[in-house]
Amino acid sequence: MKYLVALLIIVPAIEIWGLITAGQAFGWLPTLVLVILTGVIGAWLAKREGLQIFRLAQAQMQRGELPGEVILDGILVFAGGLVLLTPGFFTDAVGFLCLFPVTRSVIKTYLKAWLQKNIQNGNFRIYGGNFRRW
Repeated sequence: MKYLVALLIIVPAIEIWGLITAGQAFGWLPTLVLVILTGVIGAWLAKREGLQIFRLAQAQMQRGELPGEVILDGILVFAGGLVLLTPGFFTDAVGFLCLFPVTRSVIKTYLKAWLQKNIQNGNFRIYGGNFRRW
């Protein structure tokens, strides 16, 4: 929780500093256009990648496979699209890293290692259920 509070304070401060610096260097209008442009491009890219991931997950489930890797891709694309909608250059950089397949695979490797470590340490618990078909 303390990390979340720190992020909620530090990230907006960095974004405000970046926007002010860019506004002073380039002017307010080019800065505003760039922020809007990255949001539009990010939304389009997130939609495109999200639809591809959805189709891949559907195909894997139709073959009887569990779409574990694809679910992580979907989470990263969702997170990337979400932070791209927030104004600022730092969050835009993080968002684009989550959307591009090459950098997303690197992030996914670290995410899997982090999840595995936390599951082994008992920080996450996975409960199985007795599922019935309706």
